[in-house]
Amino acid sequence: MSATVEFAKMNGLGNKILVVDMRGRADKVTPAAAIALNAHPDTAFDQIMAIHDPRAQGTDAWIDILNSDGSKAQACGNGTRCVVQALASETGNKVFTFQTVAGILNAVEHEDGTISVDMGKPVFDWDKIPLAEEFHDTSRIELQIGPIDSPVLHSPSTMSMGNPHAVFWVDRDVMSFDLARFGPLLENHPMFPERANITLAQITSPASITTRTWERSAGLTLACGSAACATAVCAARTGRTGRKVEIHVASAKPPGILSIEWRDRDDHVIMTGPAEWEWSGTLDPSTGSWARDQAQGAEAR
Repeated sequence: MSATVEFAKMNGLGNKILVVDMRGRADKVTPAAAIALNAHPDTAFDQIMAIHDPRAQGTDAWIDILNSDGSKAQACGNGTRCVVQALASETGNKVFTFQTVAGILNAVEHEDGTISVDMGKPVFDWDKIPLAEEFHDTSRIELQIGPIDSPVLHSPSTMSMGNPHAVFWVDRDVMSFDLARFGPLLENHPMFPERANITLAQITSPASITTRTWERSAGLTLACGSAACATAVCAARTGRTGRKVEIHVASAKPPGILSIEWRDRDDHVIMTGPAEWEWSGTLDPSTGSWARDQAQGAEAR
């Protein structure tokens, strides 16, 4: 078996993604390889989306998702869009069904190049998010950071989109908060036994929200698709917006928009947005050593 596999450096609204083709192989991208890849500025990423042969009938692939610290992730909406674009370019197909540890994901590439991913149903039960304490209503839980009489952030909405999320509602520019400082504290708060994605959300209209996210196991991220979905659902659940909104990702470069619909008919969350190919190469899934394709330069690590 060849030591190297093909991969593409891509992004979804700046969310840094490595799409790795592991089809036809029995091995996996190792945590050590992920850490090594993330250590180099050219291959630093938020998530690796490793495409494996399908395990279930009727699916196109099994997707193994790794965070930049080598840990496993359950879901990545922006990464799923990147996988769709990569496979659509290769096969000409426009409709895909993927299997992940979080379940089945259906996706479609539209004529304008945007991609919709059915992220499934949101989960609100406290023990399934999970939270460390029982809350009858997880749309607002008791949690704050800062002085007791004047907290900087407080009363987040919590839920799972296949991974745990806490959404803090703010009334000023999300970029004005020191999320690099608060993010690690909140991600690792005892309330979240499996840690959590932390999002700051500012309602800007009945159909638009501006967000910034500290991503579990990845840190400050330019964009996070599952966090956008969680924010949209929590906003509708708490009466702040309707069930279809535009999420303006403040930290994306350039600033970007995800369209999120929490469908009435089946409670599924549909995320629509772009994906972008940057460059491609080969890598060793065991060690993380890599090289760009010759046509794009001979740099290797």
